[in-house]
Amino acid sequence: MMAPSPPNNQSNICEVFRENPKWYDYARDSERKWGTSIATQMAFVQRESSFRSHVRPPRNRIFGIIPAGRPSSSYGYAQAQDPVWNEYRQEAGSLTARRTHMKHATDFIGWYNRRTHTQLGISLQNAEHLYLAYHEGQGGYRRGTWQGKPQVQRAAREVSALSATYAGQLAQCEAEFRCRQIWQVWPFCS
Repeated sequence: MMAPSPPNNQSNICEVFRENPKWYDYARDSERKWGTSIATQMAFVQRESSFRSHVRPPRNRIFGIIPAGRPSSSYGYAQAQDPVWNEYRQEAGSLTARRTHMKHATDFIGWYNRRTHTQLGISLQNAEHLYLAYHEGQGGYRRGTWQGKPQVQRAAREVSALSATYAGQLAQCEAEFRCRQIWQVWPFCS
């Protein structure tokens, strides 16, 4: 099965979910399981991959032209690196989880943020600091590595702002995603 194309309007979560309604289901399931809001999960995905399933960091170049290795093993919607992805698969996911599948990416983000909350005490409602810990790793966050990185701080503020925007938008359209199957009847659908 081919991965869906990135949504046309990434600034509106309602439009994102209208193009890919199953993504709502995946993010909702992750929210219920781990506690990170749908809006925050999707803001992370937008920031990390712009909703592109197979994205990787660009290759380094030798002499500016010869392709070399990549600066990290980040891959997929959540840009999860190999070591932490393997921890996720062992602890919370499935050995068949794929970084290129939105279901697994949202579950990973939820799992990672729950671990951040447990280890560092960051509220699951604090998208800015959750993102700082996501970007720098929990150890890096604890050591304050982000404090000397204005670009990372700016990215975290942007993720937080996008999460708030998405939350406001979702409040206006979420009912259409909760009750879209023929057997689901409001107010009984979840």
